[in-house]
Amino acid sequence: MAAPRLSRRDLMKLAAFGIAGYSQSGWLESLAADAADHPQRRRACILLWMNGGPSQMDTFDLKPGHANGGTFREIPTSVPGIRISEHLPKIARNMQDMVIIRSMSTREGDHGRATFYMRTGYLPQGPVQFPTLGSLMSKELGSDESALPNFVSIAPYRQFNPAAYGPGFLGPRFAPLMVGDTGNFNFQPMADNYQQALRVQNLTPPADITRGQMDARIDLLQGMEQDFVSRHPGLSPSSHRTAYERAVRLMRTAASRAFNLDEESAQTRDAYGRNTFGQGCLLARRLVERGVPFIEVSLGSLNGNNLGWDTHVQNFTNVRALSNILDPAWGTLMEDLRDRGLLESTLIVWMGEFGRTPRINGNQQGRDHYPNAWSTVLAGGGLRGGRVVGRTSPDGSTVETRPTSVPDFLATACRAIGIDPNRQNMSNVNRPIRIVDMAGTPPARPIREVLAS
Repeated sequence: MAAPRLSRRDLMKLAAFGIAGYSQSGWLESLAADAADHPQRRRACILLWMNGGPSQMDTFDLKPGHANGGTFREIPTSVPGIRISEHLPKIARNMQDMVIIRSMSTREGDHGRATFYMRTGYLPQGPVQFPTLGSLMSKELGSDESALPNFVSIAPYRQFNPAAYGPGFLGPRFAPLMVGDTGNFNFQPMADNYQQALRVQNLTPPADITRGQMDARIDLLQGMEQDFVSRHPGLSPSSHRTAYERAVRLMRTAASRAFNLDEESAQTRDAYGRNTFGQGCLLARRLVERGVPFIEVSLGSLNGNNLGWDTHVQNFTNVRALSNILDPAWGTLMEDLRDRGLLESTLIVWMGEFGRTPRINGNQQGRDHYPNAWSTVLAGGGLRGGRVVGRTSPDGSTVETRPTSVPDFLATACRAIGIDPNRQNMSNVNRPIRIVDMAGTPPARPIREVLAS
């Protein structure tokens, strides 16, 4: 007999009184399946965050033959006329489902401010606590009925701006589950510790604790939490209780198997790359399959250097090494999603906080911060792929056509997955704030020519 189905209201009642015992009869597993099939969960976004600011001149906007061009060659892609770096061959084979925006233009060249701007859509403004993109999108696409979190952040490096990774005024309910983050901001996701880094800790009780004993202890703690929050309302108690309830829900269902990469074949794991970013992309695919609407995977560590793409020194050596991690992971992710019929409904966003200077500096062949003219990429998500938006000058220093602002870019990403960027949320200063700053100066212009409708 099939497990009975619960409405959202039923679930909220269970959350209010504790959820002990219900998983044993299959209630929560049924809810997880329903949530994954729910129309609002059919679209998802994977953010590939390139910590440090990747060089557009050595990835997606090469300038062969120019003094600024550097040492990398261009290669053709699956779309005639579009050429990218020789160190991204697998990505090149998927260009028919990709849109390169070569005309990003912002004014923020500081890591902290630029990270905040790209990840929230707003510059820091006094007391307003702007939410990160994952919190905003998961709020629109997510479901309270899922045993899995609606937002998962894999191997984040938060030192540049911790606030750029949090739920801001949306509150703890929309905070990410962070995987591969040790709680300090200097975590180094090295290749040799990815197995431990990508494991969600404490999902199972100690071997000498029975299920009944665990349930009894959880019930006792839930009662204490509920009593404390009722007598001491506030953000900190609420945040603690929310995180606790989410962890308990995940523990009590089969949904936690999503994080078990050992279920994948060795061939698949090898294809993504045996490193934190590669296995993080594989985990992202598994989470999308199970209805998680927003996952971000960060690539910003190389040989112990957490600044990764911040290539002031030895740009070409470091970009080549980072590309060798990025290419198999991203390329395999797209192929995997396509084979499973999920690429059309899953938007992949590739970006960092800014680009790098076209001119190579005198400091050991490096490139410095450059927000004036740089590149981002959108892929999948039902976009009209196989396109390039905008063009930079022959030396790469200026945008010649279709300058694209942060609001333009984020509004396009929202539209691609069915989110109205004009939707508003009430902020912590009791002022409504749009998901994207559509009414800025100049007003945001989504890139409509790449949108399916």
